[in-house]
Amino acid sequence: MSQRPHKRRRWPWVLLVLILIFAVIVIDGNTRVVTDSFTLGGRALPEEFEGFRIAHLSDLHASTFGKNNERLISAVREVRPDIICVTGDLVDGERSEQEPWVRELIPALTAIAPVYYVSGNHEWAAGWARDLFSILREYGVTVLRNEFVTFGRGDDYIVIAGMDDPNGLRDQKTPERVVEEIRSDHPGKYILMLYHRDTELDMWAELGVDAVLCGHAHGGLVRLPFTDGLVAPGQGLFPTWTAGIYEQGGTQMLVSRGLGGAHAGFLPLPRIFNNPEVVSITLSRG
Repeated sequence: MSQRPHKRRRWPWVLLVLILIFAVIVIDGNTRVVTDSFTLGGRALPEEFEGFRIAHLSDLHASTFGKNNERLISAVREVRPDIICVTGDLVDGERSEQEPWVRELIPALTAIAPVYYVSGNHEWAAGWARDLFSILREYGVTVLRNEFVTFGRGDDYIVIAGMDDPNGLRDQKTPERVVEEIRSDHPGKYILMLYHRDTELDMWAELGVDAVLCGHAHGGLVRLPFTDGLVAPGQGLFPTWTAGIYEQGGTQMLVSRGLGGAHAGFLPLPRIFNNPEVVSITLSRG
């Protein structure tokens, strides 16, 4: 009786290939910085700000992209921004470990354009938020803590405002109070609001804020087809506000997918199909 030829088992090789493909996807999704472009504005924007450019960074979590963050700095420089906006979670660990990283990154950013910053939840959780604010101001960063400034171009100006994260001081000014003060001091002016969290579109629309830049959601962490991501802080599974522009009334909210990773306790959670993002914004009246 003739024997049937022995078939080699192929599944170990198939499994190895699948593991390698997944590893490449994870490495790429957590190290390759991409730039995504958006347009904000509307008829309330002063004509002088047509074409005004903003580089928006969020949720860095003290991550490094290349030696001396050269890949991140290069991506920001290529935006050719008039200003840079950082919407929280710049750091998330011990000061002794992350302060050198801050002192290396921030001067490189301020050398490109003026930097405006608001806190996220992780700065406060890390325990050295006030010291971080002082370091940022040392390098010329405008730290907005429930306050606002004006930015002029030509013969007109816009208002740039920023709110501390709710993880901050309990007695901080409310968004309602800050917007009321803006309307009192600068009636009718275009308001660009910086805020870390991405779940307050209803509030900003009710207050009549023109544009809001935020982050917090990490793009939903895992961006599966036909979803806005798998999970996000404060939104749970299959979140709604994770990336891009959301509009309500006359308010536009732009959510950055962020740059750094996330953690569940001490377990790092990788970004999948969700590359670290530099947001390039062009203001336009059109």
